[in-house]
Amino acid sequence: MNADLIDRYVEFWQALSADRLDSLSDFMTQDIHFSDPFNDLRGLAAVRETFSSLYAKIHDVDVTVHDKAISTASSAPTVCYLRWTFAFSLKSGRRMSIEGVSEVHLEPDGRASVHIDHWDAAGQMYEKFPLIGPVLRAIRKRI
Repeated sequence: MNADLIDRYVEFWQALSADRLDSLSDFMTQDIHFSDPFNDLRGLAAVRETFSSLYAKIHDVDVTVHDKAISTASSAPTVCYLRWTFAFSLKSGRRMSIEGVSEVHLEPDGRASVHIDHWDAAGQMYEKFPLIGPVLRAIRKRI
């Protein structure tokens, strides 16, 4: 796999915004499998709809990819791992950030057929909310 294709994919994610969702088909296959702690989506239309809904709820989005690793297994698609920070503001103005790793399966044309985001939803999101946060932190301490 050409490292330039991976760099192109990284640049796409770092620049993604609500007004660039039409370019998803340049970077994802029609049958993309996208998964994160909140979603398990199949197909480009479902991904586009979910991202559109997300961008309606948040703003000032900043995605920074810190590291990337490429699988050395000789198979297609190529699998790469991206360590990132996703920072954003809620409509209330509250700034939040999430750190995680994406597992991305890139086809020979550079488009992703699988994109799975791994991150701790409880520790990085739910525990920061006033009502549920103290309960989750107490449970975490007991475990």
